[in-house]
Amino acid sequence: MRKTFLPQRHRGFTEAHREKHRLCATLCQLCVSVVSLLAFSQLTMAQTPPIYVTLWFDTEDYILPQSDDAAKRLAEMLTRLGIKATFKIVGEKARVLEQRGRKDVIAALKKHEIGYHSNYHSIHPTPAEYLQNADWDEGVAEFYRREMPGVKDIQRIFGVMPSCYGQPGSSWGPQSHAALKQMGINVYLDDSTHVGIDEQPFYYGGLLNIFKMGTHIVRMDLSGDDNLAKGKAKFMKSYETLKAKGGGTISIYFHPCEWVHKEFWDGVNFSRGANPARKDWKLPPTRTSEETEKAFRDFEEYAKFIKAQAGVRYVTANELEKLYEDNALSKQYGQPEIIQIARAMKKEITFQQVSDFILSAADMFYILTEIAVAHINKNSNPIELKSLSGPAQSFVLPVGVSRPSTVKQEAFYEAVREVAAYCKTNKRMPSLVWIGSVAISPADYLATLAYEVERGYLAVQILDGGYVTLRSGNFTADKYVANDDPKIFGWVIHPEGFHAPKMMELAKLQAWTLKPAVMKK
Repeated sequence: MRKTFLPQRHRGFTEAHREKHRLCATLCQLCVSVVSLLAFSQLTMAQTPPIYVTLWFDTEDYILPQSDDAAKRLAEMLTRLGIKATFKIVGEKARVLEQRGRKDVIAALKKHEIGYHSNYHSIHPTPAEYLQNADWDEGVAEFYRREMPGVKDIQRIFGVMPSCYGQPGSSWGPQSHAALKQMGINVYLDDSTHVGIDEQPFYYGGLLNIFKMGTHIVRMDLSGDDNLAKGKAKFMKSYETLKAKGGGTISIYFHPCEWVHKEFWDGVNFSRGANPARKDWKLPPTRTSEETEKAFRDFEEYAKFIKAQAGVRYVTANELEKLYEDNALSKQYGQPEIIQIARAMKKEITFQQVSDFILSAADMFYILTEIAVAHINKNSNPIELKSLSGPAQSFVLPVGVSRPSTVKQEAFYEAVREVAAYCKTNKRMPSLVWIGSVAISPADYLATLAYEVERGYLAVQILDGGYVTLRSGNFTADKYVANDDPKIFGWVIHPEGFHAPKMMELAKLQAWTLKPAVMKK
């Protein structure tokens, strides 16, 4: 039998073909392994509650030139690591960067999110100083007048609207929230002790606040032999606590100038009310190059360590606004929700959870007033929530006015209409409610209204000659706002013993707008 041999080139092709099959089989097995690993990773991620980490830098030192390079280096480092931070920039800092020709710094920062950190930071008067004796409307207007130029310069120099605001030091004031809304800024990102709920984000004054985060405000020292290990341990303590609660937000902040100075620029120049002329400003003492390099190395390791934890996601102020969007504003309120709200307001006036959303006391003030007007007008359409500010001043019974135990029903109906009109015109709650010649507080009005709504009195014929019993409201949401005390304003820049009783009274009135923010899963 004649044997047939393949040419040498054909034999080589066959061996190569077999090798290709073996390689394909190996690759298929590898792909299966990778897919299995990815599936396991996705399952693990799905089982790990979301931990949102917002990393922000108060970019403020417009005196020490080295702080410009520190901000640039941090921005470039984080860009390389795939981490987007929020750089809150002082208006004067932006202008100084422009004057110094630091387009490189501006370009590096623009790759991150840009926030606002006041116009002049520590030059007196600071925000709390110029707001301390202002009434509500005057304070809102004054904050807007003084701070809007800084916002406009941020827009001009960085090409974006600031995503958030945070006060310099502890120089906080409630009027700023209403002014910021007028500016188009909807997030308050900072830290102090003036107002907060359970160390997590909340709504106050119509803004999302990441504020008074307590144990979930995490910082690593930038010096010391064991600073990195301590920073990691501090983060993990917050991380594990939030993971056990089903997720949450951690807030981490620094100042770029911390990498290069030994003492804050403003403490050197503006302490305890000092306000020297520009020609007399002094440069703060600086770190050695070795100290600065170690601080940068430690921070990079710290940032990478946080990113590597399961469930962790770095987020900016804009992203937090979406993650904690107030879904109560998109709801329609029918009879079941109305009855639940009314019953809650009879007992205690504070924020309440209704179904899968949370309402502030001001929200419920608006909803019950609107449903009452709808009943009076025989309108059965669902109520859509509109945001209100709290009262502009505390209730004081007018001179010569007494409070009876009951009022005529038709007079109460007319008062409800007047309250609705006031809220629509002024976008805030009234400081008192007139029922004919009788004046009552907003809390007493809401408690009385809650009783009438639940009992269905507003569904009967108007002007039937009946009477409404006036109730006493128990407003408690203000317990989440600090009492006036020099300790809450204890910033080295403020004059010794500075405090602001009138301003903190206004802050407590704005607790009508207070409620926890609900995190989207």
